[in-house]
Formats: sequence, structure tokens, C-alpha cells
Amino acid sequence: MDEFASDGFVEDAGADAGAPVMHVITNFAASGGAETMLARLLAATSDPAVVVSLIDVSERNLNLAGRPDVEYHSLNARGAVQMPGAILQLTGLMREKRPRAVLCWMYHAMVVGTLSARLAGAPPVFWTVRQALDDPRSLTRSTRIAVAGARILSSRAAGIVYNSARAREQHEQYGYAARYGKVIPNGVVVPMRLDLTPRKARVFGIAARFHPQKDHLTFFRAAAQIAAQFPDARFVAAGHGLDERNGEVLAMVAEAGLDPARLKLLGELRDMEDFYSQIDVLVLSSRTEGFPNVVAEAMSHARPVVTTDVGDAALIVADTGKVVSPGDPDALSEAIADVARLTAEEVADLGRRARQRVEENYQVTHILDEYREVLSQRVPA
Repeated sequence: MDEFASDGFVEDAGADAGAPVMHVITNFAASGGAETMLARLLAATSDPAVVVSLIDVSERNLNLAGRPDVEYHSLNARGAVQMPGAILQLTGLMREKRPRAVLCWMYHAMVVGTLSARLAGAPPVFWTVRQALDDPRSLTRSTRIAVAGARILSSRAAGIVYNSARAREQHEQYGYAARYGKVIPNGVVVPMRLDLTPRKARVFGIAARFHPQKDHLTFFRAAAQIAAQFPDARFVAAGHGLDERNGEVLAMVAEAGLDPARLKLLGELRDMEDFYSQIDVLVLSSRTEGFPNVVAEAMSHARPVVTTDVGDAALIVADTGKVVSPGDPDALSEAIADVARLTAEEVADLGRRARQRVEENYQVTHILDEYREVLSQRVPA
């Protein structure tokens, strides 16, 4: 943890050992990478914790965490008008719960959590940044404002954890306090049992909520090209908004020229196991990411990955898959076709090596230890 220790942080792991860590997150009702990672961290430990969501808490995330002993608080701050009240509510909770450390997840939570901690006189506040800034235009206006606000407050953070090296580099170039940074990748739970029967790559899946950042149009355009080359190729899309009730998705499929009979829209899934068992290859077409959970998850299920070069996707995949530039359906199609031309045994070998890479580098138990090390630090008074 040299990035922290070199700036005067001293370890004080024994102090307030029984006090909880307070996690402040923008919306624990969402099902993105940040929410999933927080739930996994909670599930991997019995350490005392309090979770405060600025918006809401979902059953999905409660079940994923599996921690009935954790306190969950929803502040119902769904817009700028509610944010001052959320700051006051959070300040009160910090004074009441007296956490030994505060960890803020995502930009809005970083701003609100830092301001509340200043008012409450709380222990050091740590941030965790969950995405890179490859394509700021794909961010909502509210998120862009929060990114800028967090830059102003970043020197007040006791430490900033980034889930990818690219995210750290881009945020520090943007003006986030450089002396407090550390990269901790996301962690996944590696499944114990898998069907590793060799099979040719013919089912290509994407798992991402319907959002401009994920660039589904590029995926659909690449899929249309693959469908023309491989008559038995099929495609699966999972994620919030990826269902037949979404007219925008259907129009996008038509614009791409993809036969809808070749595409299965699954919508948001509670359990991703079935998705990974259906597909032969995961495809990620995003314009921007930090550490894309779905890439490491697919690899843990021994599925090769074709991904755009966003966040740390290329680092995660290494030589077990294919990496192309974002926003280029021709390049994405060519990479998918390269995998489709492999023999069943070659595809299985890629999958085995992908799984091994996750086992060695991205298991959630390893990541938990790194977070514990960060949160054990104190800033001298």
C-alpha cells in the first residue's frame, strides 16, 4: 500500500476494531458493477458494516450480500433538491454509528459522504472510483457535475481507490489528488463446477444495462456481420432494458440489420449462471469502463472474451481473448469471427486459460484483503 503509506498514513488497525465500516453508495438498488462489488465484499466478510444508499436498496443486492446483520439505510435522495437533506441525514447517521472508516462508492456518494463527514467530524473518508473517463459525453449531466465536484473535494479524501489503472490515470490527469491513489481491481467469485465440454463458438452474448456507455448499437452491427458469415451463429443480450418491451432496443436491432430471430433478449437477470452457460463467448462493446465485472465473471466461467479496449479490460483479458478499439463494429466483428473460426478444442483452451487468469488475479477474497489494508489506515490528527 505504498501509495498511502508514503504520504504520512500510519497503520492503526487495533483502534476502534469493533466499530463498523460505513459504506456510502449512490444507489444500492442498481445492479451495476459498483453495487455488485460492494455486495460481494459484504458477503466475503463478517466485519461490522453499515450501508447507506443515497437512493434505495434492492432485494437483489440484499440477497447477494447475504448479511442480515448489516444495517441498511435508504435516504431517497433522487435528485438535486433532495441532496441537502441527504447530507444532513447522513451526518446524523455518522454521529450515531461512529464508524471507524467511511468508504464512498461512486461520484455522488463521494461528494455527499465527504461533506457529511466534515460536518460530523467523522473518521477518514475513502473513495472508490468505479469507471474510467474514456467517453465523458456518455455520462449524464448529473454525473458530470458530480465528477467535477469530487475533483474539488478530492484532496479531502483520506485515500482514493480506483478499480482500474486507466481510471486512476485519467482522473489524476483531470485533477483528482494524485498523492492518495491506489488501484484495487474488482473481485469475482469463481464457480466451483463447470461444464467444460469443448464446443465451437457459435453463441455470442453481451451483458450490460441499456445505456449509451455500453454502445449496444456497435454490438448489434457486429452481430449482423457475423450472422451473415456464420449461418448458425446466435446472439444473447442480458441487462436492464434489454427486452422486447424496449422499442429503442428493437429499433436499434433493425437499424443494425440484425435478424431479430437470431437474437435473444433476456432483460435484467437475478442469476447470471444461466447466461454464462448459454453463451460460448462474451462480447463487450462499451465506450468506457473502469474494471468491467462481466469480463472477469465470464472468464471465471471459462468463457473467452472479445472486448473493446476500455478501462482495464485489455489487462484482464491479456492473451485469453481479443481486444479492439471502441466504436468500431467492423473491428469487433472481425475479432468475433476470429474466435468463431477456432476449433472446439482451441475455444476450450482459451476458456481454461481465462479461468486460470481470474483464479490467480481477481478472486474476491484477495481483493477483500486489499480493502481491509486501506481501511486500516488513519490520518494523523
